[in-house]
Amino acid sequence: MSKKRILLLLCGMFFFLGNKTTSAQNKTETKLIQPPYLKAGDTVAIVAPSGVLKNRNDEVNRAKKLLESWQLHVVIGKNIYNQADHFAGTDQERCEDFQMALDDPKIKAIWSARGGYGTVRILDKLDYTKFLKQPKWLIGYSDITALHNQIHNLGVQTLHAIMCVSLPTDLSDIQQSIATFKNTLFGKPLNYTLKGSNYNKTGDANGVLVGGNLTILHTMLGSKESIDTKGKILFIEEIGEYKYHIDRMLQSLKRAGYFNDCAGVLVGDMSKMRKNTTLWGTSVEQLILDVLSEYDFPVAFNMPAGHEKDNRALILGREVFLKVEKNKSSVVFKQ
Repeated sequence: MSKKRILLLLCGMFFFLGNKTTSAQNKTETKLIQPPYLKAGDTVAIVAPSGVLKNRNDEVNRAKKLLESWQLHVVIGKNIYNQADHFAGTDQERCEDFQMALDDPKIKAIWSARGGYGTVRILDKLDYTKFLKQPKWLIGYSDITALHNQIHNLGVQTLHAIMCVSLPTDLSDIQQSIATFKNTLFGKPLNYTLKGSNYNKTGDANGVLVGGNLTILHTMLGSKESIDTKGKILFIEEIGEYKYHIDRMLQSLKRAGYFNDCAGVLVGDMSKMRKNTTLWGTSVEQLILDVLSEYDFPVAFNMPAGHEKDNRALILGREVFLKVEKNKSSVVFKQ
């Protein structure tokens, strides 16, 4: 055999074995690190990485008292009530508070005071070196989706749940939201049975749960914070958008290949939808199904998570079993 043929044969073997190694690695990348569950005596940091907390002292104080009633200690970021135009302090101030919470070994969870807009401005300033040595829970929703994405891609689970500004004077109005938040933080099993919908696309799926606010997922496209949805179940929610904006964002995700190998879609609240002068013509549920019509994975509606009072906790990065029927759906988180 000539030297040229031998060289070609060796190159082919290297390529084949290299591909097998890569495939094996990809199969193990789906399991994310679970931060330790909380216990009495642990410390939670309340920080504001996004919008300004003008006149929101009462909600933050209620959040502090709630955590203390669970026998947790509370640290509040020193810049939390600062204001720099739209934001809760300058980018540097917000980053400073969040970095403190990431680095302090005594802090076991980081609770975002509110969303709004601004988290994306500090993503590239954060250093996760100490966090990855001692992972802790990130808690929040809406604009905090940017941080969920970033931490997911670092291989750590996070908690999509209520924030400080979600707490009304009468906490009995959001009992389920608080209960699932507390139970999840302290490690109790998390399962949901959702009310049925004629729009449900039936089927079963297993996969790691990812996602969050649709606008933020769309904003992350093309960046290192964009989520790989291959084999995963995608959760989406939104507030205050026109239906054509929802369609535009879903079409963008679709064209970027977001749904090609997705295992399933879980749809949360689509709140306070705005009406355009030219009506869309269908429900937002039908809009979503139309975008996803060419895929055979299940789609479940009526997940009570998002910008409504009933905002149940979800563990992003945790494997779930999703069973979708017309009369009900179930979401079971792996322990």
